[in-house]
Amino acid sequence: MIFSGIADEAGSDILSQVKAHKELGWQHIELRLVDGKNVAGAVSDQEFDLIRKVLDENEMQVTGFASAIGNWSRHINDDFNVDLDELKTAAKRMRQLKVKYIRTMTWKGDGINKGDWRNKAFKRCKELAKIAADSDIILAHENCEGWGGLSAQNMVELKFAVDSPNFKLLYDLGNTISHGYEPWEFFKTIRGHFDYIHIKDAKMNPKGGRSKDYAYCGEGDAMLKEILNAILNEDKYDGIISIEPHVAAIVHLADTDAEVSPEEKFSSYIKYGKMLEQLIRKIKKNE
Repeated sequence: MIFSGIADEAGSDILSQVKAHKELGWQHIELRLVDGKNVAGAVSDQEFDLIRKVLDENEMQVTGFASAIGNWSRHINDDFNVDLDELKTAAKRMRQLKVKYIRTMTWKGDGINKGDWRNKAFKRCKELAKIAADSDIILAHENCEGWGGLSAQNMVELKFAVDSPNFKLLYDLGNTISHGYEPWEFFKTIRGHFDYIHIKDAKMNPKGGRSKDYAYCGEGDAMLKEILNAILNEDKYDGIISIEPHVAAIVHLADTDAEVSPEEKFSSYIKYGKMLEQLIRKIKKNE
């Protein structure tokens, strides 16, 4: 098992991000934003070289790029070349860092027919998967925004429709609650179909539907203990488990993030990582 984390939730600069992971005793990191820019495509080559230098000097290995491809900021009718160009840029950087996975989603679809949304998403993902295959990297589609994130059934259908060894599923346990889904039913459908895990937790919206009431690991309603027990003890998952706490910093809610001090972001990230380790120790011991 490999512990990792989306490190911009610990600090905006790469030194702070690496420092947080070293304090946790983790030698793996998942990259999203550095100084507010996505590493997969938005940072310049010169900035990327500096990031790579810091990672190398600290012997830090990168488990994945959390890219903006198909995410909540992009619509299915937007220019697809933006996503294609980002993947091509990311692929070069991933080869330099020996990164295997790049996180994707399946675009917003407001205002269009769900069938058209589905068909366009399938077509785009197949094209992205071809580039991934040529680059020997893996697209990891997350249950978040986009057609694929509407349900666990959509996730599995998408996986089989793309039908590529370079297109896998990324399962975020906490996104079930944040999107208003029943966590155990979601897990039962996606079980055995995912290759990468994100950990967050949240409390259910008492009125139903989406929730932004994020919680520390194990303190929400995402059934982390029960689901991780099934994943680790029953299914013998031994891959990447990456934290995305959302307790102090939420990348797509910049106004709330701005109210949080750097010290609070850093300390909450460390606390979250330690709580996950403690939870998994208990699960492994069947406590």
